[in-house]
Amino acid sequence: MSDNTKISIRFFDDRQVRAVWDEQNARWWFSVVDVVGILNQEADYTKVRNYWKYLKTKLKNEKNELVSATNQLKLPAPDGKKYLTDTLDSDGIIALAKHFPNNRAMKFLDWFVYSDNSLDGQSKKKAYTLFESTLIDEIEVGTVKGLQQIHAFLFGGLYDFAGQIRQKNISKGGFQFAAALYLDATLKHIEAMPENTFEEIVEKYVEMNVAHPFMEGNGRSARIWLDLILKKRLKKCVDWSKIGKTDYLNAMVKSTVNSSELKILLKNALTDKIQNREIYLKGIDYSYYYEEN
Repeated sequence: MSDNTKISIRFFDDRQVRAVWDEQNARWWFSVVDVVGILNQEADYTKVRNYWKYLKTKLKNEKNELVSATNQLKLPAPDGKKYLTDTLDSDGIIALAKHFPNNRAMKFLDWFVYSDNSLDGQSKKKAYTLFESTLIDEIEVGTVKGLQQIHAFLFGGLYDFAGQIRQKNISKGGFQFAAALYLDATLKHIEAMPENTFEEIVEKYVEMNVAHPFMEGNGRSARIWLDLILKKRLKKCVDWSKIGKTDYLNAMVKSTVNSSELKILLKNALTDKIQNREIYLKGIDYSYYYEEN
């Protein structure tokens, strides 16, 4: 598998479903072990793998075509290395889930069938495409216009306000974001903030989060915006797959008062692999996962 292979990580109830893109046949292949673990509600990898071996043998004896439809592909493991693992395409995963007659299987199927066609699923595809497009090299780095360009690309055709600064007040979890009346002045102030050091860049990111310039899609846009600043100024970017959802969200809440925890999280996840396609794609997967309720 080449370095340019597209690896994706989906999340169902905070459990990973790894996937790899097959360019030749234009389809995703999903890790069978990941799906079996979810459907059996089993976190122990050895137990999940053993159950899949048992089920595979049972299906073979029944002359079920599902086993012959599996494809062994290399997928990344927690240790960072890639190992050959059984995968199935979308149709295969749907067929596999039907061998688990429980409510969890039905919930999983609803999520699996819906996830790629949802608004977030469509936006995530646009975010993947951004890496390959020439637009990513044309985006203004560290400016409000640059953030608007990112937002417009991610949500164009999905929201009628894509790329547009909000005109209404918004809040989340009781926290009031920057007042719409003063938002233009606030954004000009943020744009003028220095971005020469890691600490300055994170402070600028925190202030942009407090401003929350769009009605929706702020976090997903701002994380790409942050990475572009880090790339330009420090020749670094964040490996978001190293930052857990709960840790990130908690640090972001605290950052409105004290950004030290967020700085530690981000600094520990910095990488110099700024042109690495897999780092970018995994980053998109995690970025969208952070926004899931």
